[in-house]
Amino acid sequence: MDIQAFADLLAEKFDLHIQKKAPYIEALTHSSYVNENRRKKLTDNERIEFLGDAVLDLQVSHYLYVHYPKMPEGDMSRLRALIVREESLSKRCVECGFDQFVRLGHGEESSGGRQRESLLCDLFESVLGAIYLDLGIDAVERLLSITIYPKIKSGYFNQRMDAKTALQEELQKHGQIKLHYDLIKEEGPAHAKEFTVAVQLNGKEIGRGKGRSKKHAEQAAALSALENHQASNNERK
Repeated sequence: MDIQAFADLLAEKFDLHIQKKAPYIEALTHSSYVNENRRKKLTDNERIEFLGDAVLDLQVSHYLYVHYPKMPEGDMSRLRALIVREESLSKRCVECGFDQFVRLGHGEESSGGRQRESLLCDLFESVLGAIYLDLGIDAVERLLSITIYPKIKSGYFNQRMDAKTALQEELQKHGQIKLHYDLIKEEGPAHAKEFTVAVQLNGKEIGRGKGRSKKHAEQAAALSALENHQASNNERK
């Protein structure tokens, strides 16, 4: 890992200038790398990701509260869940270029870990945690104002806020349907559960999603199915 190259990236893309390197080295170190290099006494990014996750939730919540004064609490919660969900943050991570700098173990690297959504999502949150520790909340806000807030303002996430209803309505255009959501997997400790849900159309799986609650996972599965359906329609045109 070239920490100076990473510092240059933050400076060029976000006008953020690193003061302390240690938080970023921690943020860019995956547990698989630590496990394969135990003699180096390294720290992986799980703790700093925990911090970044909390910072992100706070800043996104504050943004929604200030910019959508008439939006009910339930709608804000659903919108925030879409903004910070795994698929969304993994895309932001790649757009920022952070994926090129994470240190992975050989096994994780060879199995495609650098493209894995959950790893990229955690990496994005880890970098936010590092920025917060090094430069403070205003620096985090600057990065979010470039990576996430414009998408909120454009309505990108609003169109996906109730994916379950949108999927139901879209598929019903073609006749009667029967949708069913199945909990496939439940992982993680009690304070950080991750649920995987599959949505089936007339007994056939058409989408799968993950979330930190069953409801969020169902929405993610519905959004996946909706995007698959739209992509299939586009191919037919």
